[in-house]
Amino acid sequence: MSFWSNKKVIVTGGAGFLGQVVQKELRTRGATEIIVPLVEEYDLRDKAAIIRLFEKTRPDVVIHLAAVVGGIGANRENPGKFFYDNLIMGVELMEQARLFDVKKFTAIGTICAYPKFTPVPFKEDDLWGGYPEETNAPYGLAKKMLLVQAQAYRQQYGFNAIYLLPVNLYGPGDNFAPQSSHVIPALIKKCVDAKRAGDKSITVWGTGKATREFLYVDDAARGIVTATETYNKPDPVNLGTDSEIPIKDLVALIVELTGFKGDVVWDAAQPDGQPRRRLDVTRAYREFGFKAEVPFREGLKRTIDWYVQKA
Repeated sequence: MSFWSNKKVIVTGGAGFLGQVVQKELRTRGATEIIVPLVEEYDLRDKAAIIRLFEKTRPDVVIHLAAVVGGIGANRENPGKFFYDNLIMGVELMEQARLFDVKKFTAIGTICAYPKFTPVPFKEDDLWGGYPEETNAPYGLAKKMLLVQAQAYRQQYGFNAIYLLPVNLYGPGDNFAPQSSHVIPALIKKCVDAKRAGDKSITVWGTGKATREFLYVDDAARGIVTATETYNKPDPVNLGTDSEIPIKDLVALIVELTGFKGDVVWDAAQPDGQPRRRLDVTRAYREFGFKAEVPFREGLKRTIDWYVQKA
């Protein structure tokens, strides 16, 4: 509680899926001055807007969650935008945070930064072992530069920036827009909408052989806030569950939980993305005691219930 006393905290992306839960976690821990810059007022790709934000608020802590994100389709259609927007936001925010003497900067990276064929489980030391999976490499590399910048600024300026790598997130409040959603909300929407429409089948991209790891959004927020409070080292840290599920099994589970009775048609002409994803999470536990708590099936049920009520 004492860490957040009398501290002004900027949460970029604070109005988004993860950001709203991070705000809630901060308030639970005693933060009272939380600043959420909205894009309508502060375009974080614009250096002048960032300077204006920092001059007005004079923050003590910055938690940088903001990102231009999407699934495989969105990444394939917007590689230039995803690279530029994410890179320029991070670079300018951290530079201005340094110049404005911000005491702690928490940068949120992405699992897309890992090489395509990273040994499983992914260890933080393997981040530089190869090129990322091609469909989302521009996004992954743009976010990876935040790690380079954080380590360089710590070395030269003594700037306290940390870099966290949360695995794929899910939960109530996720993005369910078909053109930009990730795999879990996309599948939930497909199944719920098809059930309501009486459709006899749904089509799913890929072969179903790829595996993914998923972290419930409340767990992710808890890990991010805890690390911001207590972790002060240059090494990147994974946030995950240390478990993976094949996409084919994920689809079967969502079909079961939504009650969809039709067939699943696999469109193998579409990409699977990275073959496997499972994180080594020992560093997070060792450094700041983080361990995921919400069981996957329970988290899925909560997410489905939320979407059914909202849709």
